[in-house]
Amino acid sequence: MAKAQKPKPRWLKKLLLTLLMGSVVVWVFGEVYFNLGSNAVALAVRNSTQPLQVRTKRGEWRKAVAMTPGDLNQALILRHAEPGMRWSTLKVRRSAGMVGNVVQKLCGAELHVVVIMPETFEFMTSFRPKFAVTTAVERMKADKLDFAITANFRDPKGKPLGYVYHESRQLNAAFKEWSGSFFVKGGRPYFGPKSLLDEVPGVIEEATQGYPAVMKNHTVFSYIDQKPDTYFDGSKITYRALAGMRRDGAIVFVLSGDGGVMNISETAELARKLDIQHATLLDGGRALQYSIVTEDGPWHFAALNTKLDLPWYPLDPQRSPVFIGVRRRAPQIITVGQSP
Repeated sequence: MAKAQKPKPRWLKKLLLTLLMGSVVVWVFGEVYFNLGSNAVALAVRNSTQPLQVRTKRGEWRKAVAMTPGDLNQALILRHAEPGMRWSTLKVRRSAGMVGNVVQKLCGAELHVVVIMPETFEFMTSFRPKFAVTTAVERMKADKLDFAITANFRDPKGKPLGYVYHESRQLNAAFKEWSGSFFVKGGRPYFGPKSLLDEVPGVIEEATQGYPAVMKNHTVFSYIDQKPDTYFDGSKITYRALAGMRRDGAIVFVLSGDGGVMNISETAELARKLDIQHATLLDGGRALQYSIVTEDGPWHFAALNTKLDLPWYPLDPQRSPVFIGVRRRAPQIITVGQSP
């Protein structure tokens, strides 16, 4: 007769339960404050030499460089749509060895494409007095924004690098090396190389600098592929934020989401296939954060910690001095006898 198995001691059950609950608490804490799952993917694939792949509408995985513009548009998964704004997601991955592949399988990786029509939304710079560092969440609440994203790069003390204009006043000096720009003239927003500033007539109403400029007239600048590490870490696989404009004036953001890290060439290629005419990068890497309002309430992305004041560099708070804000235009009121 087989011997009956002895039940596990109560203390062992309690220990296992405690460890399980502790692991859940640690994971939730890490997700809330440090975007743990996303950064696990980012670390696992950062040294990969394999190209970015996009999941197609049929569920197949294809290299981003091999996809046609039609393929890419069909691969977009709609997340939110309202008059003047459309937010979609691309599921992505890259081969990164056994560990990297397992981490991506468990946590996933995605990019976001946000399209905003200037006829419906106004664009502006958003910041605190004296450019005190802030967050996308704070800017959204303070300025009642529908979308907010990191803009200028910053120096080690947190001050913005590059010009900042707000309500037609220049509030920060230009930074000669930065080649990209966001600006508003005549109430319309523009993103692309600084040369657009001289080509578009009118007074600068809102503006910040970006780096580097990525493309003009649907042509990606040669240094993006040929000299990606001469002036910037272009070949580094990290969180990226590209802002551009189509020929019809629509503003398009191509953004890293959870685990969706890229190099600059991959970011530029996606932008080109999304029919973006002019584009620049915004501040990315650890500093990237953005917020968007949906029918379910605000949705926030932060590459790393923005909440806890920790002295250790890898986990120190990532707050920025200047954000680009987007807000729905107030409806025009037409009085009796006035032409629309």
